[in-house]
Amino acid sequence: MDLEPNWEYVADTVMGGVSRGSAEAAIIDGKRAMRLCGQVSLANNGGFVQMAFDVRDDGGAFDASAFSGLVLDVRGNGERYDLRLRTDQLTRPWQSFRAEFTAPEDWVQVKVPFAGLEAHRTDAVFDPARLRRIGVLAIGRAFEADIAVSGIGLYR
Repeated sequence: MDLEPNWEYVADTVMGGVSRGSAEAAIIDGKRAMRLCGQVSLANNGGFVQMAFDVRDDGGAFDASAFSGLVLDVRGNGERYDLRLRTDQLTRPWQSFRAEFTAPEDWVQVKVPFAGLEAHRTDAVFDPARLRRIGVLAIGRAFEADIAVSGIGLYR
């Protein structure tokens, strides 16, 4: 099932960091994509740039329990990136369920099974019936981010 994300850009500047970047629609190698670019800085307790979207337009939970995970069509600069999922179980902005992946210089399909997600700063167990938000992040180390996502969906 294909998702139709309304991506938004968020950076560590919301908490005093100094990372800079953007998320913009682009055509890359003939594919329509959303491209996240920027400079991740660890200064001022920062360290991320992100593009994210609410699965439902109203920000409510989406029942993804009939699916096994997420699939993304990605292309990047060979760096590691994070996929972060949030559910309506989580109450703090630093809580998430996450997986790391590499975005090579050629288009690839990355599958992230729900069973492989790691809980971060929460005791909650990921419940796909409560999926609310999905984000792609360049995070945790100083580097130049450049990743494009041409499609994102759920797989069985």
